[in-house]
Amino acid sequence: MTKAAELAKIGEVATNSQIGGRRNIVINGGMNVAQRSASVTGIGASAGYFTLDRFRISPASTAGRLTMTQTADGPSGFANCLKLDCTTADASIAAGERLILQHKIEGQDLQQLKKGTSDAEEFTVSFYVKGNASATYVVEIFDLDNTRQISKTFSVTTGWTRVILTFPADTTGALGDDNAASLQIGIWLHAGSTYTSGTLNSSAFGDGNTSANRAVGISSFFDSTDRTFFLTGLQMELGSQATPFENRSFGEELALCQRYAVMIKEGVTSIDRFGVGSTASATTVQLVLQHPVRMRSTPTLTTTGTAADYQVYSVDVTPCSVVPALGAGSQFNSRYNFVVSSGLTGGHAAQCMARVSNAYLLLTSEL
Repeated sequence: MTKAAELAKIGEVATNSQIGGRRNIVINGGMNVAQRSASVTGIGASAGYFTLDRFRISPASTAGRLTMTQTADGPSGFANCLKLDCTTADASIAAGERLILQHKIEGQDLQQLKKGTSDAEEFTVSFYVKGNASATYVVEIFDLDNTRQISKTFSVTTGWTRVILTFPADTTGALGDDNAASLQIGIWLHAGSTYTSGTLNSSAFGDGNTSANRAVGISSFFDSTDRTFFLTGLQMELGSQATPFENRSFGEELALCQRYAVMIKEGVTSIDRFGVGSTASATTVQLVLQHPVRMRSTPTLTTTGTAADYQVYSVDVTPCSVVPALGAGSQFNSRYNFVVSSGLTGGHAAQCMARVSNAYLLLTSEL
């Protein structure tokens, strides 16, 4: 084989094959991890993380509502995708309305972009997408540290297509080397004139305070209850070449997600044993659990249901009198207080448990 043929073959392998080394900056781009729930309805009144890990819904002022689902309907090579289904339409769009699907990234995971230096790198965002009909939406890259942004439109059809968008290097505004959100990938699906009345800022990073240039030319996801939006294979990587999607094992992807959210729940039976703690008094069991990974920051605790959905077991089973609370926490572990009305003996071991299948402990340190 000649040297020219050998180089051509290397280029072919680089283009068509899985390339070694970590490339994808996005976490859970294959939509495999959904710790909170596989499906949530009625989304649209407030922002938050609802189903798939690392993907946040950010609505504003809209009457539209949607269902967000992890769905087994991906293109070839993808078992899962994110599905949005419009359940309440909002065809009369007020100026300040919006709907953005967001993925936020820590600054310390973005230093390879060299943003804000003369050596700044261009990067490419790619993903697979489909819908119920033809539509146009916008991918926006927003520099949260320096309030700079750039947007590019993409088309959706009724079949799976891969969208590839290359964004230019930005020599202005370095990203913080820390655990705060520095860059946001935002997919605009609905917007009023506050965000669409200008000229789309698509050629270079510009002032993010000019809201009118952020989502010009998009369709509205909320225009009909027939509207759907499917997404998977989201990848962000250095350079102008979109390489094949980087598949990571489920275990590795889950661990990356658990930096931001940890769901403590077996979900197998109606009784989940969170762990074994010690009785601090006649009414309180303290349960200390090590986080599976170091979390991004000291987490907060979310529970579901009522006090009666939780219980402790020392000598007898005793229902809780209040829902469990976070007594103390760090990036590495957390202490939970399970409180009952009476009957415990200090210094004993006690199991901390759920009494119903939908009771859980959710730790979050989201961006």
